[in-house]
Amino acid sequence: MEITKRTLAEAWQRAAARHALLAGVGLPPVTYSEDELEEWAERAEEAGEGGLFLLLDEDGTVHGRHGPYQEAFATRDLEQVLYLIAEAAMRERGGVLGEVADALGRIDPGWGRRFRAGGLDDPGTLEACGRDPLEGLAWIAGSWREQAPYTTLAFFRTAPGRTVDAERLALLYGADPAQVAAGTRLKDLKAVDSGRAHWDRQWKSCCFGQAGGWTFLLHHETPPGAFADKEAYAALGIRESVWLTATSAKAIYTFDYVRDGRRVADDMGAVELIWYEHGRAPFLRGGELDFVNRALRRAELDHPELTSTFELYFHALEESLGLRLPRRDFAEGEVLAAYWAGA
Repeated sequence: MEITKRTLAEAWQRAAARHALLAGVGLPPVTYSEDELEEWAERAEEAGEGGLFLLLDEDGTVHGRHGPYQEAFATRDLEQVLYLIAEAAMRERGGVLGEVADALGRIDPGWGRRFRAGGLDDPGTLEACGRDPLEGLAWIAGSWREQAPYTTLAFFRTAPGRTVDAERLALLYGADPAQVAAGTRLKDLKAVDSGRAHWDRQWKSCCFGQAGGWTFLLHHETPPGAFADKEAYAALGIRESVWLTATSAKAIYTFDYVRDGRRVADDMGAVELIWYEHGRAPFLRGGELDFVNRALRRAELDHPELTSTFELYFHALEESLGLRLPRRDFAEGEVLAAYWAGA
């Protein structure tokens, strides 16, 4: 059935009548154009209000927006629209996410399970994480937000059962061949250049290795001519890469996921980690990065002790993509490291 404003209003009226928790929750503003939606959003902002806005296409697709530009979902499934309206309404009432999940579960048990899973389908029973969330990757989130130990955390993966050669990758980026061949470690660099000297030179260094099936390369600035040998770079067989980049002194933290040479992002522009607000999916629901949305919701519910959105985000990347960094190797300085050649 094609969704129209009338069918949407009637369906929401029936849904709201099902439970007292939805009493008084009206249908969000339904608009037919970007300009009309922007006008609604501006009036709401001037009145100190927010919430969900709906944009209805001629083909019956319903777009949910937080503000005039941040798209939360796009679907032609009426039941999904009703659920997402209810979800937004329960979130706006406040309370911890477990209380939001319980409220949605009282309205509809499937809605409660759906909220806990973070997706748009009823997932059935879910198991809790049961692990230390600050081990695999999230241990580095706090220092990385302060742009330490490196501003760029890059991860590379090839076909299942194979790994990207970490030393070859570091050399193609410009690591000193002698230090790579010698198996130089981070503590070796610090021993050679102690104190201020290492602090100055670390901007021209990198750390590299393998963890969780990924090859990692951490660095600040990329030297001129990095991976200039494109044939050698292609021979590494990289199929996927993840880039977490902090821009010094500008508080810009970006996430990029590339698979088979294509950026996975639902045609979004730069994806900044600061877009993620606790309890609200940062990516399009049902979109290409919805697997991160789902992992974030599980992280939020499984680990209410985590209050840092960066730690939650990193834990979600560990759960969804398998990203890891060897905490002990970094703490003890055992991770492989090198300065850029000629640094």
